[in-house]
Amino acid sequence: MLTLACLVLFIDGYDLFTLGTIGPSLMHDRSWGAVPSSLGTLGSVTAMGMPFGSVLAGWAADRWGRRTPLAVSVAWISAAMLAAALAGDLTQLGAARFCTGIGIGALAPLVSALVSDGAPAGRRTLHLAIALGSIGVGGTASALLGRFLLPGHHFQTLFWIGVLPVLLVPAIWLTVPAGRPEPAQGARRPVAELFTPQARRGTVLLWVATFMSMALVYSTTAWLPTIMMKSGYNLGSSLEFMIAFTVGASAGGLLVSLLADRGHLKYVTMGTFALAAVALLTLSSNQPRPLLLVVSALAGLGSLGCQNMIIAYMSAFYPPHLRGTGLGVGLGVGRLGAIAGPSYLSLATALVVSPRAGFIAFMIPAVLGAAIVALLPRTLSPAAPAAE
Repeated sequence: MLTLACLVLFIDGYDLFTLGTIGPSLMHDRSWGAVPSSLGTLGSVTAMGMPFGSVLAGWAADRWGRRTPLAVSVAWISAAMLAAALAGDLTQLGAARFCTGIGIGALAPLVSALVSDGAPAGRRTLHLAIALGSIGVGGTASALLGRFLLPGHHFQTLFWIGVLPVLLVPAIWLTVPAGRPEPAQGARRPVAELFTPQARRGTVLLWVATFMSMALVYSTTAWLPTIMMKSGYNLGSSLEFMIAFTVGASAGGLLVSLLADRGHLKYVTMGTFALAAVALLTLSSNQPRPLLLVVSALAGLGSLGCQNMIIAYMSAFYPPHLRGTGLGVGLGVGRLGAIAGPSYLSLATALVVSPRAGFIAFMIPAVLGAAIVALLPRTLSPAAPAAE
């Protein structure tokens, strides 16, 4: 089951990072008429679909089980990537990316709930980190393919590759259990349960922290290669920074998850936000390129690591019968940060010519996220281990 979860989230990461990978090529293809704000708009349009996918998938998973929503989501995202590959202008590409966003938004809560349900005691965060680390691996694959295929091939080639995940649908149908998670005692309004006196404070703070993590992740994935090019690097070098970013996100996530499973979830989550802030600011400095590649990997660890740790927080906070809804609604609200992040970076880079402005803009949601996590309760729920 964990292997299948990794494959599904690999798809999620590939589709997410593809926009950032093709960004420089799209900007330089005059036939598309892209302007500096186009990339931010496409990133925000992608993110606009995500809340719909997150909320609907979480609700469907708790109502009908994990199998059907997961199979439908993978088929949907493959069809959306096909539409992006066939798009002939920015309007059509934007519509395709909106549909892609619905699929991306659905996969994370579905897979997180599935992995949390089946993880052994004391290893939930590790199993989640392994699965969620596949998002970074998918992003690495996107950047590597971009490094070798662009600019020799048209950027839409990467969208064609994104159609292949439809082949996983039969495996999902045969492998994932069809039943519902264990029912609650008399629970009839799952969304209302998110706001019981015991859960209310944690729910709201987790939503805000998720907003900050999503703003950070989606602004960096959409804009990092382009900002590195503005800093003087060529297309190949800028994509190498994205490769380092995604490798750091994948490999480092396993290390921080081991610390989190030892009872340090709160401190680890704060640390990943802080690491992202420091590393992204350092990328704006005049340092040797090998050192900056290492810093880019640390930025990836912090940026995607904080998102993964927030998902682990939510998975521990909600009981099984509420986990799909809690993850779905929480990530759905957090996706508003994914909508705001790329446009926020677009505005920052438009108002201030210096590339350093982009890195400072990256850093702000990371700092705010660390502050919000500091306010989270020490203990999540009666059944959960202490967060610190």
